[in-house]
Formats: sequence, structure tokens, C-alpha cells
Amino acid sequence: MALHPLKVTEAIRDAYIRYLKTIKPFQGPELRREFAQALEEPGRLVKGPILEIAPPFRTGKSLRGLVEEGVLSPRFAALCRDNEALPYERPLYVHQERAIRKAVAGRNIVVSTGTGSGKTEAFLVPILDALLREEEQGTLSQPGVRALLLYPMNALANDQMKRLRRLLARYPAITFGRYIGETRRWRDEALDYFEKNYPDEPKIENELKSREEMQAIPPHILLTNYAMLEYLLLRPDDSPLFDGPTGIHWRFIVLYEAHVYNGANATEIAMLLRRLQDRVARRPGKHLQALATSATRGGGRADSLNVAI
Repeated sequence: MALHPLKVTEAIRDAYIRYLKTIKPFQGPELRREFAQALEEPGRLVKGPILEIAPPFRTGKSLRGLVEEGVLSPRFAALCRDNEALPYERPLYVHQERAIRKAVAGRNIVVSTGTGSGKTEAFLVPILDALLREEEQGTLSQPGVRALLLYPMNALANDQMKRLRRLLARYPAITFGRYIGETRRWRDEALDYFEKNYPDEPKIENELKSREEMQAIPPHILLTNYAMLEYLLLRPDDSPLFDGPTGIHWRFIVLYEAHVYNGANATEIAMLLRRLQDRVARRPGKHLQALATSATRGGGRADSLNVAI
């Protein structure tokens, strides 16, 4: 349903005025009349709506086009079939296509573009491509983290989980999990917590909901925040995420909504990421491929792609 900004603003204003008139009515009729007149004055309660007109983003090839070109795995056709979370035929934005091409080729990238411009696809499609190609090679069945999605706030991670549930609901071969402070330890406890707090969300088997599950069989895609990553690197119970036969598959790290930090905070984050790199990329020549996104570092342009070599 289309949202009409003028009508919605008027409806909100009218509802607010009705609320103010009834919450504490004046006893005297003269005071009630003056109060009502004051509320009705233009601009007293609501300003706007303020609309910002932005030029449309340029479009490029679709996922289908990139598959036909050989850039992406042919298994995207099965992953995207009847899947509104990742349309197969819809053209990508040019900055999405450029980011996907460079990331699939193994480049570290920073995608800096406005809110609502599809930054998620820019890093998620290359990660999914790597997982689908593993499936072709027969190694995807080996448990272990392939990609870490690192978020500054749990709310952003929660939004991404909703997207992944819908995207991977019909593709159980790819597993994912969110490991944050509220993640429950035991599976039964985690299922109960999920049903109480996310009653409208689909319950799928390839979402690992408990610490117990992720420690035993680490998911292919792991979501967490900076503070929790610090704990994960320290606690022995979480070592299967980084060490041993389940810790040899690491390939990607995604910094969602990357910012420029300074002072002690910058030092802590920099050292945290270096410790992660040292922990999971011990073999000579092995490095994590870094993918970062930002809505604030693009200098105001409609779309931009900064590539770190």
C-alpha cells in the first residue's frame, strides 16, 4: 500500500489534537475554547512533512545476468526461486553489481552509499556465492564459520536475521546464527525464548538459536557485535568457532555501518580485529576478506564504491 505523506501527517496531527483535548479538559468553557484554538494554530504541533527528493540509483545486471556471465554460481537460480528476499530477475543497482564483481574476485571493499540503497546485497551475495560454490565442491557439509557479520548494535543484527530467515528458509544447506548477549545457552531454552519474543518470525532448522548448537556445530554465517566478539575470542567454550577442524574455514569479515574511530575506542577495535585475523588466519598467506558498508562515508554522492587494495 502506498504511503501518502500529506494525508498521514494530517491524520497524526488530528489524532494528537483529539488526545490533547481529552487528556486534561479545562473546566471553564472559555479556557477550553482558547486551548482548542491554540492547538489548531498552523505549525504549533506538527512541522512538515519535510520531503527529500533523491535521484534514482542507476541499475545494472540482475543476479541472473551475473550467473549467465559466469560471475556467480548457477545455484543462485535454486536459492532465489520464488524468493522475494533476493529476486533473481530484478536488476541490481550499479554500485551493487560493481561491489559483487570485486568481492567475488577476492577484493576487499568498502561500499559507501545512502540508506536504503542495497548495501546488504553488496556483501551478502558474494558470501552466498562462496557458500554455493562450496556446496558444488562438496565441502559445505563441513561445519564451521565462513563469514562473520559484525554489527555495532544488536538492532541491526536483528534486522539482518529477519532477512536471512526469509532468504534461507528453503535452503537448509546454509546455516546461520546470531551470537549476542541475549542468546540462550541451551537449545530448548533458546527455542522457548524465540517463540516468546519473535512470535511472527518463521522457525527454520538452519537457524542455530542457542550457544550450545553454535559451539557444537558452528554456523556458516555468524552474526555478533564488537563487545560479544571480545568474549567469544576469550572463552574456551567458544573456541570451536575459531580453532580446530571447525575453525579452518574462515573467509569473510563484514563490518556493517563502519565508522571512523579515534582514541581508545579506535585502539580497542583495531586490536580486536587484528586478534581475530591472527586467530583464524594462522596459515602463511591466508587473510580474511574484508567487506565493509557505510551510509555516512560517501561524501554525499548518490552512490560510491571505495576499494581497499
